[in-house]
Amino acid sequence: MFSQRQSFMTRFVLLLLLSLVLLFVDHRYNYLSVVRSWLTVAATPVYWLADMPSQMWGTASDLVVSRSELFEENARLKARNLILEQKVQKLASLTAQNIRLKELLNSSELVDEQVVIAEIVGIDPDPFSHIVMINKGSLDGVFAGQAILDARGVMGQVVEVSPVSSRVMLVTDMSSRVPVQNHRTDYRAIAAGTGNPDQLELLHIPDTADFKVGDLLTSSGLGQRYPAGYPLGKVQRVIHEPGQPFATVLIQPVAEINRSRLVLLVFREKQTLPDLPKGSVP
Repeated sequence: MFSQRQSFMTRFVLLLLLSLVLLFVDHRYNYLSVVRSWLTVAATPVYWLADMPSQMWGTASDLVVSRSELFEENARLKARNLILEQKVQKLASLTAQNIRLKELLNSSELVDEQVVIAEIVGIDPDPFSHIVMINKGSLDGVFAGQAILDARGVMGQVVEVSPVSSRVMLVTDMSSRVPVQNHRTDYRAIAAGTGNPDQLELLHIPDTADFKVGDLLTSSGLGQRYPAGYPLGKVQRVIHEPGQPFATVLIQPVAEINRSRLVLLVFREKQTLPDLPKGSVP
């Protein structure tokens, strides 16, 4: 047993001395650099195999983190895209509304009477009546029978007034009657609503009356409801039936009955008769 221990200690001392000698020689004379390089090359696979578990774990962790980040980024981009689409839709709506408002303001400059802009805020659900509600009422000076225009022409008249809102009967309602005049021939007639939002009809037009497709009809001012000179529609069709005393004249309204949201309330100044000279018979 003592001999084995002596042999072990002897070998340990010899190896230690050999190591010190090699370190001294390598440090002082640099003789073992080539050997060290080859040993490094030989040990490279061992280093690579030893480091492989760590690299695999890091790669897997990066993949998991990257996948999670991609999902989060994708969710953020989808949310942002949805918000941007909503903003684009709102911008398109505001742009269209701005265009309509500019058209309405431009048309109001051509109106001789005082006007107030109102907005349509409701529609009568009855399919047989063409009634809408506007956001102006008696507190704004609105009165029953007041004419309503849009950017293109005559649209209707107020039939019921409350303090903050009013009901408007459109010219296409079957109860609507508008005194009109043919802009080309000055022939006067009455335009009636047909219940069709794209069509009106002239009442009791003689078969010999001069009406042509495309004739512009304007309000005549008779009846003191609609101011004179505002466009109502254009002749769409003239039907002459043999043996009938009256012709059928169909009118297409120029106002955007089902599309206009902003309208003009027309306030006409009260006209007073001039004072008669003394001694004259009224």
